[in-house]
Amino acid sequence: MQELHNMNKVPMTVAGEARLREELDHLKSEARPKVIAAIAEAREHGDLKENAEYHAAREQQGFIEGRIQEIEGKLSSAQVIDVTKLPKTGKVIFGVTVELLNLDTDEEVTYRIVGEDEADIKQRLISVTSPIARALIGKEEGDVVVVKTPGGDVEYEISSVEHL
Repeated sequence: MQELHNMNKVPMTVAGEARLREELDHLKSEARPKVIAAIAEAREHGDLKENAEYHAAREQQGFIEGRIQEIEGKLSSAQVIDVTKLPKTGKVIFGVTVELLNLDTDEEVTYRIVGEDEADIKQRLISVTSPIARALIGKEEGDVVVVKTPGGDVEYEISSVEHL
C-alpha cells in the first residue's frame, strides 16, 4: 500500500514548497481574517440581497478558502526533493540546473527542472513534464539530446549539470 501512495507524490523543489507554505500562511493569517471582517461589516449595512460589498466579500472568501484547500492538497501530495543533498553524478535529474548548448545556433541556455506548479519560462524554470525536461532526464553531461519543438527538432549538448 505504501508504494501505491508514493506513486501519487508530485515532485517539488525546496523553494517551491517554501513559496506555497508562505502563501498558505498569508491566506490563513491575513487574507482570511480580513475577508471575515469585511463580511461582518457588510452584514451590518442591512439588506444582503442588494449589498454589493457583502457579495464581493463572500466571493473573495470562496476564492481564499478554495486556494487554501488547493495549496494544502498540493503540499500533502508533494515529494520535496532537495537536489543539493543528492550525489552529483553528472546525470540530469529533477531539481538540477542544466546548461545546454544549442548545436544549431551555438546559443547557450540554462534551465532548472522543477515541479509543474513551479515552472516559469521567464525565470528559466521548466516543468519536469515539459518536452525539453523529458528529453533531458537521465542523460549526462556531454550527451546530445534532440528536443521536438513546434518549430522542428533542436539538438542540444548538455554542457553542465549543477545541483544548486
